[in-house]
Amino acid sequence: MDLLDLTYALIGVGALLAGLLPRLLANRPLSLPIVFLALGMVVFVLVPDLPAPDPLRYPDLTERITEIGLIVALMGAGLKLDRPTGWRSWSSTWRLLAIAMPVTIAATAFLGWWWVGLAPAAAMLLGSALAPTDPVLASDVQVGQPGGAADEEDEVRFALTSEAGLNDGLAFPFVYAAIAMATLGADPRGWLAGWVLEDVLFKLAVGVLGGVLVGRLLGALFFRTRMEVLRLATQAEGFVALAATFLAYGLTEVAGGYGFLAVFVCARSIRASEKSHSYHEVLHDFVEQIERLITVLLLVLFGGAVVRGLLWPLGWPMVALGLAVVLLVRPVTARLSLWGAPGTAREKVAIAAFGIRGIGSFYYLAYATAEADFVGAEQVWATAGFVVVVSVVAHGVAATPIMSWLDRTRDGPATSRLRPGRREPR
Repeated sequence: MDLLDLTYALIGVGALLAGLLPRLLANRPLSLPIVFLALGMVVFVLVPDLPAPDPLRYPDLTERITEIGLIVALMGAGLKLDRPTGWRSWSSTWRLLAIAMPVTIAATAFLGWWWVGLAPAAAMLLGSALAPTDPVLASDVQVGQPGGAADEEDEVRFALTSEAGLNDGLAFPFVYAAIAMATLGADPRGWLAGWVLEDVLFKLAVGVLGGVLVGRLLGALFFRTRMEVLRLATQAEGFVALAATFLAYGLTEVAGGYGFLAVFVCARSIRASEKSHSYHEVLHDFVEQIERLITVLLLVLFGGAVVRGLLWPLGWPMVALGLAVVLLVRPVTARLSLWGAPGTAREKVAIAAFGIRGIGSFYYLAYATAEADFVGAEQVWATAGFVVVVSVVAHGVAATPIMSWLDRTRDGPATSRLRPGRREPR
């Protein structure tokens, strides 16, 4: 059997399923990530000659693939949101970022150190990698395409989309703290001042500024330039979204800032340039298609990693920790952070429960383990992989029925409508 020819066939099957499954799975308690995770497991079991997609063996490749998937997803998340940015209108988002995420990191790191017995640096890395809500795998609980009906951007979908768009960049300082602990020691007196000044203040500021500048420049080019030939919105070219994505990310990283943060901020700046223009839908639809293809690839490889030994180092303490992160730590910390925020009690419970973990966790682990040697890296990868499997399955099964129930209770029993962002099948 020629493995290259088989790979081409598998790519074709994956791309075809990526186009068909969203319609087939609509309004069913099953998600696209579950299907492709299972597909990856089956393929790598049935074809033992396929090389094992081991992230510990190929950290650089893992980092690059997950990096691309994340930045594309972040651009899509930023383009989706119709709500203007503000302290009051984004109250739920700020609470999740400023309270729930740091507390989640601290609680997970403590459990990793106290319960599992990880070294302090490895425990910190695990907490940082598992804290962010994933923008790649959370499409079932996110806002739909831009320009939808005003009631489609309800508090649950808005909070989860905006949180996923921002928390990847905001988790990076904690990953750098773990790297500093691994290289300079757990005593913060040797690295705390430099970490605060550079990894927190400077990199966050450059990330925000880079995203704003690139977004405003591109927004002017898209919508307001006087030269018709340069006004890209009139040409309706969707691939320009990739130009915006890689420009914001690359230029900000070159300047020393957080590119993930810049990509999301850039997308928000583009939306603010001409909020109601139909070109936003063109950009978003193109990004969504690319994101779906990359997600298929990542999930199939992840499924292969699971059956080829990623979870073998798991012990019962790590299983208990993983379940606690998904079922206890995130729900409790997020729910407490939303005290006094907009929305009903049941909406706040849904926001807290659907903190989906996914591809972002793998990026942070690949990045950090390439930068420093972590004692217990295999256990950290195994725990994170287990958490993502649990999150993909549990959240994937629960998302559609729970979101549909919230829609019915919000709109009243007489009203029935499709989930926002999911078009009616033709």
